[in-house]
Amino acid sequence: MRAMVLEEFGGPLRLREIDRPVPGPGQVLVRVHASGVNPLDTKIRAGQAAHARVRPPAVLGLDLAGQVVETGPGVEGFTAGDEVYGLTGGVGDLQGSLAEYAAVDARLLAYKPAALSMREAAALPLAVITAWEGLVDRANVRAGQKVLVHGGTGGVGSLAVQIAAARGAEVFATGSAAKASVVRDLGAVPIDYAATPVEKYVAKHTGGEGFDIVYDTVGGSVLDASFEAVRTYTGHVVSALGWGTHALAPLSFRGATYSGVFTLLPMLTGQGREHHGEILREAAALVDRGRLRSLMADTRYSFATVMDAHLAVESGTAGGKVVVDVTA
Repeated sequence: MRAMVLEEFGGPLRLREIDRPVPGPGQVLVRVHASGVNPLDTKIRAGQAAHARVRPPAVLGLDLAGQVVETGPGVEGFTAGDEVYGLTGGVGDLQGSLAEYAAVDARLLAYKPAALSMREAAALPLAVITAWEGLVDRANVRAGQKVLVHGGTGGVGSLAVQIAAARGAEVFATGSAAKASVVRDLGAVPIDYAATPVEKYVAKHTGGEGFDIVYDTVGGSVLDASFEAVRTYTGHVVSALGWGTHALAPLSFRGATYSGVFTLLPMLTGQGREHHGEILREAAALVDRGRLRSLMADTRYSFATVMDAHLAVESGTAGGKVVVDVTA
């Protein structure tokens, strides 16, 4: 089969012929139709993501959407012909989705949302699982709460806004002034982070009480700002990028709590993979009810333009989620 292979960190992805995998126990063989490209994919290629534990030569690609071709021993719930999507590889020793076929753990898969094309479905898995783990699993988002999402038009942030809104919360999201209309369309009140200091928007939108949940999808100084924006005692800060060194005093003085999200953990350890499948089933139901969608980039990419896809993500010029069409 054809695959895009990373032969050395920092180098390009090269088209190669490699052996088609055979599904083992608990695995299904998927013919890959589309592969999502995330900022993490570009960091892995550059050798800047030691936590992903990839060793070249490797096939990258975290997200996929495709069709089941064959099932391995012990697999239940999937049969040949099923259309599926999932966060299935591209880290550790798991083959990624930039290949014509992938043998993947069936626990990491769910049926593709009926309302979406393969390309649209491949845009979801990493981002929606990350958003769900933070808001639902860690913070138990629910009706009556005020939720602040930092980076509300990003891959994770835009989905976090929609998930919080779908569960009945009142949602606010930071972003640039130019993207205020996008934030509103997603279901949140826009906050211009460049023009509005933390204390001002906390006073305006919460009466100075703070937000019940603050989800940081940006990291760095934005996580520090999150500690200042959360509600006293009952507030909960969640971050998908809490990897730096931060002063906890602002959070501690509020008596609030913090949770980190490391979405790759089940893929790297093998523990908790069933829950990824469960989240994807919940997300598919929201999609098919018209409550969840990705902000897609207009440009189409293929194996021939994979490096252009990576460059668009690295430069931040994609204008939405980038997906590579693997099978026409």
